[in-house]
Amino acid sequence: MTITLFHGGTIWRGTGRETASVALVRDGRVEALDGEAERLAAAAERAGEPIEGVDLEGGFLMPAFGDGHAHPLFGGLEAEGPDVGAAHSIPEIVAEVRRYAEANPDREWILGASYDGSLSEGGLFDARWLDDAVADRPVVLRAWDYHTVWCNSKALELAGIDASTPDPVLGEICRRDDGTPLGTLREWGAVELVTNVATERPMEERLRAIERFADYYLARGTTWVQDAWIEPAELEVYLEAARLDRLRMRTNLALYADPRRFSEQLAWFDEARARVTDALSPMLTANTVKFFADGVVENETGALLEPYCSALHKHGMSVWGAEALTAAVQAVDAAGFQVHIHAIGDRAVREALDAIEHAIEQNGPRDRRPVIAHAQLVHDDDLARFAELGVIPNMQPLWAQLDALMTVLTVPRLGAERADRQYRMRSIEASGARLAFGSDWPVSSGDPRDGIAIAATRRTVDGDPAGGWTPQEILPVELALDAYSSGVAHQAFADQAPAAWGEIVPGAAADLVWFDGDPRTIDPADLPKLAIRATYLAGTPAYRGEPVPAPSYSAHS
Repeated sequence: MTITLFHGGTIWRGTGRETASVALVRDGRVEALDGEAERLAAAAERAGEPIEGVDLEGGFLMPAFGDGHAHPLFGGLEAEGPDVGAAHSIPEIVAEVRRYAEANPDREWILGASYDGSLSEGGLFDARWLDDAVADRPVVLRAWDYHTVWCNSKALELAGIDASTPDPVLGEICRRDDGTPLGTLREWGAVELVTNVATERPMEERLRAIERFADYYLARGTTWVQDAWIEPAELEVYLEAARLDRLRMRTNLALYADPRRFSEQLAWFDEARARVTDALSPMLTANTVKFFADGVVENETGALLEPYCSALHKHGMSVWGAEALTAAVQAVDAAGFQVHIHAIGDRAVREALDAIEHAIEQNGPRDRRPVIAHAQLVHDDDLARFAELGVIPNMQPLWAQLDALMTVLTVPRLGAERADRQYRMRSIEASGARLAFGSDWPVSSGDPRDGIAIAATRRTVDGDPAGGWTPQEILPVELALDAYSSGVAHQAFADQAPAAWGEIVPGAAADLVWFDGDPRTIDPADLPKLAIRATYLAGTPAYRGEPVPAPSYSAHS
């Protein structure tokens, strides 16, 4: 039996709950707080039971974070390829690809992510630039939006992409003036033309990625993640990791629904869920199905009610179309899955809300907790519908800033007035919706401290603008902490016994993060600097920063 007594700091239980100063954890669960915790600890000590004391040393203990929308397997794999994400110019990207190719002469395909799409005008990158680094082997780099790839000429050749290749369904082949492919492919219909012919990564490489993403998240106070894009190959990796006991944090798999083959997928969804259940891993579930309602604004594939300023793609891309999305969502909901819909533009958000409303009407009441991820642009008429329908807006707070992505690619496409209606986190939360946060890592930082700092300031790391961009949408720090902890736990159905986490209450799993100081009392912009001393998964230290707390403690001292 393992007993841990936390003391000597502030124990924050969540917004609206009184703080505590002592917490007793037994066998991975919170057993008691304050005076009751001290009484039970003293009784355990008299009975000769070993107690580990953790002196918080004036620090701050709170429920661990969850990431309600991410692509952790992709993030873990980035370290297996060239480090193009650290490059600040096209020549730097090319130099890094060249370095990696020379250091890995046996790599048949050079696969990497995630380059900065704002480094070239319009997000357009030429294959010939990569040819200067590697001409005899295929190179495929994902942009940091993961909706775009940049290929060299060899990759285009092996994929059979030339001037005569038509744009595929749900994709675009960007072209030069003479019709030849430029080297930039947008959205997965086009991206798959190259990824389907690329050499599959070895299983051990993908298993390392699972361990790597756990290291990444646990060091940032996160113990649960929603992997928001699972196809058969990814499912096999997770099942193998479960078999080998290499899963070290809680993960829920969202099975990807593809409009091109949805009728064949329903049986696979059921099979995948059953296989994960049969794996008997406490770290793994597969209760969700992921839909894409649209693309992204930066590619002008986000679906809008009014046209883009450039009119290049007019209203963007509705991946399913309203009627097909509605039917598919109803079918998945009827099968008992949680629906999770990527919706960026205001048209996509409306189509997603309409589809969920139809499923509720047709399938009847149940605790379904549907999710709309991103909700970047929401029309005024749809703001209240999240709360009315019980839809969880899973939003990415780090994106709510005037950084290069916003100023170079997003604002010019939306126009200033419409751009200022993005990421309305405070408005949606104030309407009564249960707000949850995610990072979309590796598209952007998976560190909740980074996202919370932006949510609570709406300023860039350089402090711009001084009063915050769209300051009416600034979220109080406590609400942002909740959105990244209890809000995600609600999304994960983890506020229910026996697997409850996300709050520090008796009976809950002791998934906890220990900060060096109180995030509520510092300048929110300084949150990314606030050190994490430890992360606990079910009461066990899964990450320890420095200094490490003393290993023992007397309940009477």
